[in-house]
Amino acid sequence: MNVAVKTEVERQPGELFAAAQGRLPGSGPVADVRQKAFDDFLRLGLPHRRIEEWKYTDLRALLRDVAPLAPAPDQAALARAAKAVKALGLDGTQKLVLVDGVFAPQLSDVAGLEQGVSLHTLREILEDKTNPARADLLQTVVASDAMIALNAALATDGVVVGIADGVSLTKPLHVVHVATHSQTSVVTRSLVRIGNDAHVTLVESFVAAEGAQAYQSHDSVVIWIGDRTDVQHVRLVEDTLDAANITTAIFTLGAKSRLNTFNLTNGGGISRYQGFITFAGEGAALTTNGVNLLGGRRHGDTTLVVDHAVPNCSSREVFRAVLDDRAHSVFQGRIIVKPDAQKTDGKMMTRALLLSDEAEADSKPELEIFADDVVCGHGSTAGALDESLLFYLRARGLPEKEAQALLIAAFVGEAIESIVDETLRDFASAAAERWLTTRG
Repeated sequence: MNVAVKTEVERQPGELFAAAQGRLPGSGPVADVRQKAFDDFLRLGLPHRRIEEWKYTDLRALLRDVAPLAPAPDQAALARAAKAVKALGLDGTQKLVLVDGVFAPQLSDVAGLEQGVSLHTLREILEDKTNPARADLLQTVVASDAMIALNAALATDGVVVGIADGVSLTKPLHVVHVATHSQTSVVTRSLVRIGNDAHVTLVESFVAAEGAQAYQSHDSVVIWIGDRTDVQHVRLVEDTLDAANITTAIFTLGAKSRLNTFNLTNGGGISRYQGFITFAGEGAALTTNGVNLLGGRRHGDTTLVVDHAVPNCSSREVFRAVLDDRAHSVFQGRIIVKPDAQKTDGKMMTRALLLSDEAEADSKPELEIFADDVVCGHGSTAGALDESLLFYLRARGLPEKEAQALLIAAFVGEAIESIVDETLRDFASAAAERWLTTRG
């Protein structure tokens, strides 16, 4: 039974929302949608362990409260953000930078966008009173979820990208989220619509400027993929180790499209990545891979819902977690096969590597099958490093930490190798190596 439990911030109805009013773009129907969304958030309360979808990630205990919105960035914040973007070291992409929840054109490659790519900000569309559909950008129907409602209520900005039919991007489109303030919330919402017969690589990065601590990122991204389109989506979370990152990603796949997603979390003290993927056209294929690299008391949750709504589609989910100290990793994967979705082929596999007796890995695979001509399956394993392999490597002169790092790199390598773009693959591998060298 889903029971609403209120935190202190929720027992003071409207204070968080009222304090944010000056930061929120849009009036009329937009304001109405925001008010309803915040009312839904107040009604549902922060997710907690008595809500099945959140049973392993109790935000009532982990997050406690939603921090107030970060102020709009001033010149000092933009300068610090510029340093953080430069420190990323990921060149060769078309960067779209959001600083404290506001699009920063001066830090973005606006002039360098390729032909066939259109760019607007969420703020400008929500404030355009001549656009009758502007309020629709804040609405989703994939789930009744408190954090989705909170995002709709408080989103300050984001990017709205359109990619025309037949476009093949020569450079990845890279959305960079930068936090510059401590103990505040950054709430963003981006939308990407990709036409038919296109080839696109999308990257998302979450980073912090120097000095930013204990902030919260509440993000949502909605991606529509046309027919016969190939999309690579890479998400890299390198927030500070005391930050919280709650992200919802919603994908809709057209006929004969291909979606390959990868998520790496090696930052943030609390993270939840919930993905909703719907097959809307026949013959589409999904490959999704994820890696959690966690130490200390950090908590990382990956929750995926794959909805096979039409026939002849396939999905593959591969997830890896490496846990040290008292870290906690969660993987929840649900494959839904609707009655008309015959010839569905769906599989998921999750593996956890526990480097400490106090680390915890929870895995909850689910299959909801309402068709009879399908091939679906799941598997899950958890264990420690192979002592015989460690002995073999140490017998050949490798120090213990170096031997462990070599085995861990091999363990997560299968997921990282799924990244098609060589530069992005090397970048993700380097991030994993940094975690390995700093784990102790």
